[in-house]
Amino acid sequence: MEDSPSSSVVTEAPTQERAAPDDVRTTSEPGMYGYIKQDLFTSEIFKVEIQNLPKFIGFNDLKKFLAKHGLNPHKVKLMSRFAFVTFKNEEERDKAMKMVHGMQWKGQVLSVRLAKPKADPIQRKRKQQQEEEEGAGGQPPAKRAEGDEEELSVQIANVVTPLWNVPYEEQLKRKQQEAVAVLQGLAKQIGKTNKGILPWLFDMKGKHNKMCCPLETIQPSPTQTNYRNKCEFLVSMGADGEDKTVGFRLGKYKGGSCAVVGPEEACHVSAEAKEVVHAFQNFIRSTPYTVYSPETYEGHWKQLTVRTTRTKQAMAMAFFNPQKLEETELDVLKSSMKKYFTDGEGKDSGITSLYFVREGQRQSPNADNLPCELVLGDDCIYEELLGLQFRISPHSFFQVNTAGAEVLYSAVGEWAQLDESSTVLDICCGTGTIGISLAKRVKKVIGIELCQAAVEDGKANTKLNGLSNVEFHCGKAEETLPNILGALVSPNITAIVDPPRPGLHSKVILAIRRAAHVKKLIYVSCNAKAAMNNFIDLCRAPSNRVHGAPFRPVRAMAVDMFPQTMHFEMVLLFERESTSQQQINHPEEKVCSS
Repeated sequence: MEDSPSSSVVTEAPTQERAAPDDVRTTSEPGMYGYIKQDLFTSEIFKVEIQNLPKFIGFNDLKKFLAKHGLNPHKVKLMSRFAFVTFKNEEERDKAMKMVHGMQWKGQVLSVRLAKPKADPIQRKRKQQQEEEEGAGGQPPAKRAEGDEEELSVQIANVVTPLWNVPYEEQLKRKQQEAVAVLQGLAKQIGKTNKGILPWLFDMKGKHNKMCCPLETIQPSPTQTNYRNKCEFLVSMGADGEDKTVGFRLGKYKGGSCAVVGPEEACHVSAEAKEVVHAFQNFIRSTPYTVYSPETYEGHWKQLTVRTTRTKQAMAMAFFNPQKLEETELDVLKSSMKKYFTDGEGKDSGITSLYFVREGQRQSPNADNLPCELVLGDDCIYEELLGLQFRISPHSFFQVNTAGAEVLYSAVGEWAQLDESSTVLDICCGTGTIGISLAKRVKKVIGIELCQAAVEDGKANTKLNGLSNVEFHCGKAEETLPNILGALVSPNITAIVDPPRPGLHSKVILAIRRAAHVKKLIYVSCNAKAAMNNFIDLCRAPSNRVHGAPFRPVRAMAVDMFPQTMHFEMVLLFERESTSQQQINHPEEKVCSS
């Protein structure tokens, strides 16, 4: 549950450190901290406050500082001159307190103390409402006149598709401006981290509106509505008072809201997905099991994930917390679910693959390793993209806008300028869509992906499309890539990376920098701001940490994969500096190579 506090045991603070003054163990408001339970986990109770931090440090600076000293925090929240840091257990928290307290960092002596856990947002909101009632003589706040409140459909549209009422041309203009800001910011950072490249950089900035490279016109999505092929719906009390409602949360848990609104009016959700949601909602309302509460950690039904395809297939994944139910009772539930969607009212919902997913207290609904039990239908669904077939299993990554993905991948293929001698490194490849779409043009495609299920899909997709020059490696890119690069002897290697939202691990960038035979890199980012450190490390001057000739950004473009929202994909083409360029740009530096 996003932003909801988890739960666990409150442990004693180290005797040598002073606790925060409002230590939860002595609080007079137990309801505000009721999520702290014996059998559940929360990093909030292993929380410290680091004070007297140096000026001008960033989030990544603090994470690197902690990692340098062998500390692995669960969460970090950086404020002005202090930060809240949580850990996964008492041992790690105590280790951090002993190591960091009194340590000097950039001329500052750090101070560490225990920090009070967050109050439960729902309880806090209820307390505020209670105080308002008491202030009004015990009377509940007066109800608003009918018509004063926005329609629920408008409220939920503002949450999940905030640009729904903005003309599409204006949406594209805003995203193009955001892309300009990214490239202008990157230009500033390149100037700070690679002085030898300044003559070239000044030339680029003068020609391209202070950007580090030319930015092409944003590519619109072929479809602006009903485009999402994957949606994750929460199960909770409806904002209209209807129990067991499947939809989108109206607000955030940290804002004190758990209510959801159905997707009927959501313009980005496909009609096929809405049909599945409607049928599933009717089914769970017919069962005796309640919805899961992130406030009390009780209840069962948690989430429904729906995937749909152009080929009119639909996969549904029902997330259920079994609590203390017996296995026989769960078997009865799964049997009734199968019957409902096979012979009952849900038979016309369009579901071709239905999974029952057990989710425990310590797990996130987005975890890739949750056990999935096939209840009915096929174990996978299939999608068509650029004339190719792709198998998709429950936990595999696939772009949520299929038509938009065709635009994106076509641009990548054009920019890569591949031929029969080319080797493509498809890093964070998912089910292999990018590499497979390029395979017929090149000598070899090597895909690297963390999710084992996605790798299996990639291998199946290779066979499905009659390809013999594609191979996949499962593992963390930062651990797998160096060995692969070390074994490659091809003189013509193009790396294509399409990482998750936070970007690539810095070790992956360093491995690419060391591999002198990688001359070209195409970076596909769904959050260019989050990937900024990757871009900077690709371009920074060689050093003891960063070996190998730097890259330069030479071309960029935004692709609108997410209409009605401010999100978009950004494609950047980086090219390696030549030896002659290095000698010109860094005459007094010794350029390191792999």
